[in-house]
Amino acid sequence: MARKKVKFTKGELKRQRDSQDRFERYLPTLQLKQQQLQLEVRNVEKLLYLKRVEIDRIKEDMSEWIGILGDKDVDLSPWVRPKEIITSTANIAGVTIPVLKQAEFPKVDYDLFMTPLWVDSAVDAIRKLAELIAETDIIEEQLKLLSNELRITMQRVNLFEKVKIPECKDNIRVIRIYLGDQDTNAVCRSKIAKKKIEEVQAAA
Repeated sequence: MARKKVKFTKGELKRQRDSQDRFERYLPTLQLKQQQLQLEVRNVEKLLYLKRVEIDRIKEDMSEWIGILGDKDVDLSPWVRPKEIITSTANIAGVTIPVLKQAEFPKVDYDLFMTPLWVDSAVDAIRKLAELIAETDIIEEQLKLLSNELRITMQRVNLFEKVKIPECKDNIRVIRIYLGDQDTNAVCRSKIAKKKIEEVQAAA
């Protein structure tokens, strides 16, 4: 990579030192955020896995009796589809994520005498499944947001560690060498000039 052009001045030296100090001061904060995000991503991945396992379990349990729904003249769809998914937000390591509060379902309204007894259990089971699916969708969104922030944070950590801080250190080294050479040359010129003056004075 070509070196970014820098000025070989004391002012530039101070600017590079200030930049290095700023990067090194901010880097631990970024590294801590990276660690927090990595932990949260693992936690959300585990939660998502457990929710999917629970969904599969409920589906398996339902498979034993779901067939009877087609044999009975009972339409459960008005009562098992959420009418509203209510969410709130939470802040995780600086990332705002959605959180499920509850799934609201329509009020069950059917004739208790004319409706088979199994309908109550079926409605409860299907509602539980619908709420879990809604929660899983939200957890997937959490994972997406946290993973994206983790990717950006890791890029910044790498930028600071592997580019910005080494670049500042290298610029400081080069500027110091240049300024040191300039000081040395100035001393040498001063000595030569002094010697010439002394020679002129001695000849006079």
